[in-house]
Amino acid sequence: MPRLRPPQPVSTVAIPETARGATKRTLQKAIHAETATAKLIQTSDSFQNFAAKVGIGTDNQSSGSTYGFNPISRNRGLLEWMYRGSWICGKVVDCPADDMTRAGIEMSGDIDPDDLDILHQGFNQLAIWPGINSTAKWGRLYGGAIGVMLIDGQDPSKPLRPDKVEKGSFKGLLVLDRWMVQPNYSELVTELGPDLGKPKFYETVVEGFAIPRMKIHYSRCLRIDGVDLPFWQRITENLYGMSVLERLYDRLVAFDSTTQGAAQLVYKAHLRTLSVENLRNIIVAGGKALDGLTGSIEMMRRYQSNEGVTLIDAKDKFETHQYAFTGLDEVLLAFGQQLSGAADIPLVRLFGQSPAGLNSTGDSDIRNYYDGINQQQELHLRRPLTTLLLVLATSLGIKLPDGWGFKFNPLWQMSDKDKAEIADKVSTAVDRVEGAGIISPKTALKELKQSSRVTGIFSNVTDEEIEAASAASNDPPDPAGMGDGEPANGDNPAAAEAVEEVSGQQRGVDVSADA
Repeated sequence: MPRLRPPQPVSTVAIPETARGATKRTLQKAIHAETATAKLIQTSDSFQNFAAKVGIGTDNQSSGSTYGFNPISRNRGLLEWMYRGSWICGKVVDCPADDMTRAGIEMSGDIDPDDLDILHQGFNQLAIWPGINSTAKWGRLYGGAIGVMLIDGQDPSKPLRPDKVEKGSFKGLLVLDRWMVQPNYSELVTELGPDLGKPKFYETVVEGFAIPRMKIHYSRCLRIDGVDLPFWQRITENLYGMSVLERLYDRLVAFDSTTQGAAQLVYKAHLRTLSVENLRNIIVAGGKALDGLTGSIEMMRRYQSNEGVTLIDAKDKFETHQYAFTGLDEVLLAFGQQLSGAADIPLVRLFGQSPAGLNSTGDSDIRNYYDGINQQQELHLRRPLTTLLLVLATSLGIKLPDGWGFKFNPLWQMSDKDKAEIADKVSTAVDRVEGAGIISPKTALKELKQSSRVTGIFSNVTDEEIEAASAASNDPPDPAGMGDGEPANGDNPAAAEAVEEVSGQQRGVDVSADA
């Protein structure tokens, strides 16, 4: 049946902007007359059956449903109780943050391997990955957090210039959640770019605990929000996002209520009943009769516990009843699946539970989840990590070459077989180019040692062995300056094939959080 609705408050009679006086009043009267005489019009934009009361708007229970406003992101105490008191809330907050920072990055470009080792050590010594991890966690829990780059000798209220960082002045990250800093709303970023409209400065509001009062320029911050919000909702949250727990609140309550209810049923798994003649009269009479009944039951309970004997009167009747828990596991699983979908974390990661079904391993779910984590890394970590690497390199006295870059290492771990195959291919390629005279033995050993970060093989190659190989060999011949009778690489099939094999490889190192 088509749905009836009143006409839209848009008239076909328009009032020109130039209308004045009587003309304007005449047009207004025409509009009012048109609206008053308008009739209901039929629409067919949804299914409704008024006779059966089926469909939204047909006076049924579903028509009374709506969505409420429960902004728990503003309740810091509740969020902290949920994080501390519920393991599910803890995993929802922690798992994506841990996975975003677990595998680290791999840098690319014409960077000296020794410089890459120094950068790798700098990440570990300054606890860069733990700082990013905490920033992501508190951003997800509270709706927003910043990691401030601590640079000794610089005013934090001034814009960051990575090329002006003094050697050894970068001291790591200071993590501040949204309740520890106050954005300055009077000064927003007005420069065109991805930071347009965001706070230009943050002021710390926590005194003591070694955290000074300071004004921080946004260019010095690694900012991670929880759930991005539309403009007006972002205004209500002090220009931050929303806690990831806010959307899950109803599913969390449903899951915990179901789990706790099932746990309470365990106490009723073994029910016992005792039928006593004239029990109602004994209870009504009270006094010695009721005291005697109570004592008799207490004596029966005591002997059941100690001797396993049930003492009852010949006219009494004692029975046991077993409670069936059939279907409870399916209910719990259904709520768990809803929670997993709401958190966007697969069951195998959130609950450590493998999916049911024939030949189901959960690999596809994990791979899809890892793809989502990689998307989060690109959205939230790519830009700030680029700035952070420039600051770290300058502080360590390293000049990064033009065209340098990095990529996030995949979370999917290779098997021992995969690592062995990659090590075999790398060693074969290195051996061929070294045998063709394209690289020196020293460079070949460096390449093998560098590949150990991925494969775990050749990790025992020492710097002394590399230097010894350099001293025991001559520099590789210049292919363009070979003597008569010796073909250049273009005419040397072995050399040309070796160059072709390694030409697409990028030299880099795994700047890993777990190294």
